Amino acid sequence: MAEKKNRKRRSLGRKITGGKYKKGSKKKRHQSGHQARIVKLKETKNKLLGVRGGNKKVVLLSSNTINLFDKKAKKAKTVKILNVLETPSNRFLARQNVLTKGAIVQTEAGKARITNRPGQEGSVQGILIE
Repeated sequence: MAEKKNRKRRSLGRKITGGKYKKGSKKKRHQSGHQARIVKLKETKNKLLGVRGGNKKVVLLSSNTINLFDKKAKKAKTVKILNVLETPSNRFLARQNVLTKGAIVQTEAGKARITNRPGQEGSVQGILIE
């Protein structure tokens, strides 16, 4: 019985006696997160980040082009993004023209769905839906 109570208290961060559980160590630099990168619909702008292992990562800050794949023609082309129509993850992001994975965008070629995570990669990929 005491073990069950202890498990519950563990999630609250306290022992049965009321004392706090202490962390084993501080967070290391590689464990710390980053601020969320919101990719806006503007002129294309990239940023180079240093990541673990001494590697470099190109992240996108804003973009107005998309690498679009047409399933019918089996061809890929780069077209301009005109507007963000809807974002399944958060409707407010569509109002602010934020590019996220799964967002439906209006392009010069028609409607398209973004298939990659633009904040993690250096480009916007998508497939034509109309």
